Formats: sequence, structure tokens, C-alpha cells
Amino acid sequence: MNGSREAELREAGLRVTAGRIAVLDALGSMPHADADAIFRTVAPGLENTSIQSVHNILADLSAAGLVRRIEPAGSSARYERRVGDNHHHVVCTNCGAVADVDCVHGAAPCLSPSADAGYRIQTAEVTFWGLCPACQAATG
Repeated sequence: MNGSREAELREAGLRVTAGRIAVLDALGSMPHADADAIFRTVAPGLENTSIQSVHNILADLSAAGLVRRIEPAGSSARYERRVGDNHHHVVCTNCGAVADVDCVHGAAPCLSPSADAGYRIQTAEVTFWGLCPACQAATG
């Protein structure tokens, strides 16, 4: 098992398991993956694993702050290792590809709420939609 992943799990108060290590490793190379893609990646190396186990692991890792769950409209939940910052995402309206967008700056509409209803705002979740470079090239 990977020592840094083990330490990361322990520091988050989680038990170190082969499944958790495998999911963290998979997300390291597949940002914005959904549970099915993660399952297909880790299953060959984890005997007797199931899609439900992967969902449970992702829930534990999300709750511990080791992964971030994002839910683009019309898509299954996606997971990523980039946590601890307020970055945003851009989603391809054609193929569903997702990419990171660093925190938005400036005075664009809707980045600061006109009224906060008494809430103390902690983060904003912005999703941009458009065509990824591959889909642009395919459509001419």
C-alpha cells in the first residue's frame, strides 16, 4: 500500500483499507470520474469488491474531506481529489467531459448574491457549460 495514502487516511480518522487506497489512487489519475468508472478501474485489483463498496468508500472519503463530490446537472455524481479550494467546473454539453476552472474573479453577474437570506456564505459552486475542444473539432 502507498504510505502517503495510508497517512492521509489515518489523519482523516479513517481505517486504512485496500479499497480506500485503490479508490484514492484511481481518482489521482482520473479526476471527475463517476463511481462506475472508478469501480471498473479498481475491480481487477480488488477481489470481491462491488459497486456498492465503491459507493460506500466514496461517501466515506467525501465525508472525511479527502475527495470532493460534484453533481453536474443531468450527470451522475463525479469525484475528484482536488479539495480545499473553491474552484469551479466547466462541463461539455455534448460529451459530458468535466474540467477544473480556478476560482472566478471579477464582477460577473451572480458571483456574489444580492441577498444572502441571513446565511453566512462559505463557498460558491459555479458550473460553466460549453463545448470541449474535442467536440468543437468534431463539429467543425
